[in-house]
Amino acid sequence: MQHNIFTTMRSLKFPEGCKGTQVYAINPTGGEGGGGCGGKVGEKFLQHLQDLRANSIRTKSSRNSHPPTNQTTRTNVSVESLLPAGFPTVDLMEPQIEPCLKSVDFVESLAAVYKKIEDSSQFEKSERFLEQCAVFKGLCDPKLFRNSLRSARQHAVDVHSKVVLASWLKFERREDELIGLSAMDCCGRNLECPRACLVPGYDPESVNDPCVCSRGELEGGVLMGDGGECSTSDIDEAGGGDDDDYDMSFCIGDDEIRGVRYNVASLSRPFRAMLYGEFKESRREKINFSQNGISAEGMRAAMIFSRTKRLGSFELKIVLELLSLANRFCCDELKSACDSHLASLVCDMEEAMMLIEYGLEEGAYLLVAACLQVILRELPFSMHNPYVMKLFCGSEGRERLASVGHASFLLYYFLSQIAMEEEMKSNNTVMLLERLGECATEDWQKQLAYHQLGVVMLERTEFKDAQKWFEEAVEAGHIYSSVGVARAKYNRGHKYSAYKMMNSLISDHTPVGWMYQERSLYCTGKEKLMDLNTATELDPTLSFPYKCRAVLLVQENKLESAISELNKIIGFKVSPDCLELRAWISIVLEDYEGALRDVRALLTLDPNYMMFYGKKHGDHLVELLRPLVQQYSQADCWMQLYDRWSSVDDIGSLAVVHQMLANDPRKSLLWFRQSLLLLRLNCQKAAMRSLRLARNYSTSDHEKLVYEGWILYDTGHREEALSKAEHSISIQRSFEAFFLKAYALADSSLDPESSKYVIQLLEEALKCPSDGLRKGQALNNLGSVYVDCEKFDLAADRYMSALEIKHTRAHQGLARVYHLKNQRKAAYDEMTKLIEKARNNASAYEKRSEYCDRDMAKSDLSTATQLDPLRTYPYRYRAAVLMDDHKEAEAIRELARVIAFKPDLQLLHLRAAFYDSMGDASCTLRDCEAALCLDPNHTGTIELYKRARERGNEPEK
Repeated sequence: MQHNIFTTMRSLKFPEGCKGTQVYAINPTGGEGGGGCGGKVGEKFLQHLQDLRANSIRTKSSRNSHPPTNQTTRTNVSVESLLPAGFPTVDLMEPQIEPCLKSVDFVESLAAVYKKIEDSSQFEKSERFLEQCAVFKGLCDPKLFRNSLRSARQHAVDVHSKVVLASWLKFERREDELIGLSAMDCCGRNLECPRACLVPGYDPESVNDPCVCSRGELEGGVLMGDGGECSTSDIDEAGGGDDDDYDMSFCIGDDEIRGVRYNVASLSRPFRAMLYGEFKESRREKINFSQNGISAEGMRAAMIFSRTKRLGSFELKIVLELLSLANRFCCDELKSACDSHLASLVCDMEEAMMLIEYGLEEGAYLLVAACLQVILRELPFSMHNPYVMKLFCGSEGRERLASVGHASFLLYYFLSQIAMEEEMKSNNTVMLLERLGECATEDWQKQLAYHQLGVVMLERTEFKDAQKWFEEAVEAGHIYSSVGVARAKYNRGHKYSAYKMMNSLISDHTPVGWMYQERSLYCTGKEKLMDLNTATELDPTLSFPYKCRAVLLVQENKLESAISELNKIIGFKVSPDCLELRAWISIVLEDYEGALRDVRALLTLDPNYMMFYGKKHGDHLVELLRPLVQQYSQADCWMQLYDRWSSVDDIGSLAVVHQMLANDPRKSLLWFRQSLLLLRLNCQKAAMRSLRLARNYSTSDHEKLVYEGWILYDTGHREEALSKAEHSISIQRSFEAFFLKAYALADSSLDPESSKYVIQLLEEALKCPSDGLRKGQALNNLGSVYVDCEKFDLAADRYMSALEIKHTRAHQGLARVYHLKNQRKAAYDEMTKLIEKARNNASAYEKRSEYCDRDMAKSDLSTATQLDPLRTYPYRYRAAVLMDDHKEAEAIRELARVIAFKPDLQLLHLRAAFYDSMGDASCTLRDCEAALCLDPNHTGTIELYKRARERGNEPEK
């Protein structure tokens, strides 16, 4: 059995691992030496910089191969102007405490959430999926969070939950940034349709159906088409019918409104008691109704409703009067009709602001839901409305919302996440988190609310309050909040207490990387370095240890080694803080081109990034560095981009595109290229921003449709993306439209017919104008499809064509062709060429390992892990080899060390299979449950899980 597992490991085409995007900020208030970081650099520090430059042995990096069109003379620039905050010290660097749920055993957390979802009733599933969202928020894969959010919306029962979840899904796509789209525009599916959200009831199968917006009606719900309305022109002003039918009238001032006693009495019990009970009105034909707060026009409308049970085409003020009357006299049917009618009128912020007060005063659930929906779909802009924030932030506002069923943990979770993203330290953020805590009922909700309050208070340097909230979170069961308690104590001067707390945490639990990272803050010298190294060993994705070691190396005048230390993490996980520090050191080294490259790449990730403890905007530093480096024309930049793309230098490519956009900021093609690079670096949030800008700057409809299609595809809306591509092609045939359609179709398992169609689409794409960068990608993709169809000669031809236009990655496809033709040496040599050309070549080492013997494969995979510890195939291969050698415990340890910082589906499935072969049922079930939490439709895990449960249920012999 073990041999079969090993064989399968070698033959499968495993997907590439996801790379993290976690960013740690430099906190100027984080250490005891905060006062030493003033705006002016002291003479001692300037002398230190000069000594570093004089004493460092460095090799100047070679300049770009293409000559500049015009080289400017270097301008004398002071170190102080480039480094206004001096150089970072370890005491002033502090890793950010993550504002999310974080477990000491993430696999157990995933398994527990999966079991909760499976064991919950259909009406409870939405809440359980929301808990899953909170767990996934701490992962580096935003798609998992969005998928969980979709599941929560799919299983939502009440209108409130549907409105909030659909608005959250829309916010995740940031469609508000697309010019020409309204906040209330529908994506075409019930999942996010604003009208469908206002229909109560549990119907999980309908969420992906096309919505009814285009039909203008919503059966059984809020909105009605023209056929659902009743006009006063169809009936006489008294309510319709013959004069003989009238047996009573209401007198309001000088007006007499005739009606039918039975119909009016049917409106409610109070009316029935008044008209048929012991009251004097029951014996009168004319009833004085002047003191009941309704106008004659409003009463006429009530008479119409009493006969037709429908609202007419009344003015807004009349419907509002009817709503008030319905509340006063408990007319449930009339209130429901008014509520639905008013909700159907809310389409923009102006109407929402006008009607929400009426809804709150009159307890109109649907009306408030409709107003709330507009406000939420306008986020984050609606947060700048004073009334909105007063309603959401204050305790009184929460109570008013609660009185109509619209105050929930879900609502405040959504609002607080946006507030923290917009401005973490603001009073509004604090108040929203306080409301979140008030709405929390379950343990996980309290953990999240209190922990996030602690994080915000720590950012605001309110350390006493921060400690209190972190302690509340720990008491609720969130162990990770102990880090916040320690940090708050440290900032209050209790350094030893913080150290003891982290010691205790490490002793009481299976250690993980963040525990040692935190303890390193509270010690010095060799002990500090040991903790940093242990943290990296346990979790190589933590950026703080690399940064800290780099600064310590700088203090020893080892600047090149400091750069190398940062390169280790930047090679597989790009973050603004690491790029900033590398640029900082490059300036000291007088490597201004390297510094400018990193600052440009940094600004691509975060255009508003403030460098040097917030003292200088990145754009300002770009302007200071530009005169110190060679200047290039736009044509030269294109040549540079080809070179960097060819050498798989993604950071360098980002920097070139940033420079090109500075010269031509409205070039949609460049924004699109930027998004592709960012996606390759797994910076999805920044990539989506670039895609939206590409769409906004597009000058043609067919181009806009393509970029909208890519946005939909990258956010999980494959069918909608295909529709956009087809629409674009119908307007104008273009490379990108055909490429998008082929890419989206190839995303699923392709049968022979589908493969032929994808080939046809890619061939059509190649006939359309485009640049070599994209055509190389199309040729590469075409080669892959031909390989899947076992047309190896055609595949090789396409890969060769891609290589001719410098698409270096085609070496990998060509190597695969050679391997399938049993030309193993040629495949190995082809991958060696890729290794020699590619700047980022972890995947190349990984792939080359398939074309050599076991010892050489181990060496290549070891190199791949060093270059990119997030790639999962090397761990799986090594574990499979160990299992094949009957070293089960070592195989489990190999997988456990990567699962600790990357709980990957394939890793969990493989470990579950190993446990199953060893007869460990409980661990098998746990890993299966954790894997199914990540992907509930993973066939292999489902089968393994069923077998393990069946064996567990078998009676002991």
